[in-house]
Amino acid sequence: MILAQQRKNIILKKLLTVFLVLVAFPVFAQVKPPVEDSVDYEYYIIEGDTIARKQIDLDEVLILGRLKFDSDLERRKYLILRRKTLKVYPYAKLASDRLVELNSRLDQIKSKRDRKRYTKIVQDYIENEFSAELKKLTRTEGQILVKLIHRQTGITTFDLVKELKSGWRAFWYNTTASMFDISLKEEFNPARNQEDYLIEDILQRAFQSKQLERQPSALDYNFLELTNKWSSPKKPDRKS
Repeated sequence: MILAQQRKNIILKKLLTVFLVLVAFPVFAQVKPPVEDSVDYEYYIIEGDTIARKQIDLDEVLILGRLKFDSDLERRKYLILRRKTLKVYPYAKLASDRLVELNSRLDQIKSKRDRKRYTKIVQDYIENEFSAELKKLTRTEGQILVKLIHRQTGITTFDLVKELKSGWRAFWYNTTASMFDISLKEEFNPARNQEDYLIEDILQRAFQSKQLERQPSALDYNFLELTNKWSSPKKPDRKS
């Protein structure tokens, strides 16, 4: 029992390394000042605002219906899923925010030796700053995180591990993680998976209430169409 728990901790630690590499990246990135061009802009002056704006931003309005559950059990399941989703979403968002920056930085490092050295520095920083916190995630929270990483980046965790490390390590992580019902190849698909749709519903409600910072999905789906699909009563099969 103790050995199994130790193996689980090791697997989760390796599983989340790729996310933490992305999260820790800004510590080592170089910031370049923006370059101004000669394009002319029309500015708006809003009463009560001392800053001239190039455009007027309007918040997106999404009308969300009242949640309905068939039973108290379904309601409790939703609330548990909501708690876990809100907990891990910030990690997925950070991973998405840093992915482009990380890839850009690595592209600038031509030497294979320097790339390896840079990766080692980031991983050492990860060990000291983030691993202890993420190792506290439960199995289901880890699986939700894998799905949300795919939602935010459009890339599965398996492919991220494969890209940042090696194909063999990606295969090994996925194989051992499967022992604890965690698949690094898991995709976020709210059109086919009702739990994924519920996760998206939780995110949209949290965005609307400002509980989470909104970030659009990298995947192509229409939430309103999915709501109509999953909320419509299922028609009984007709016997011929």
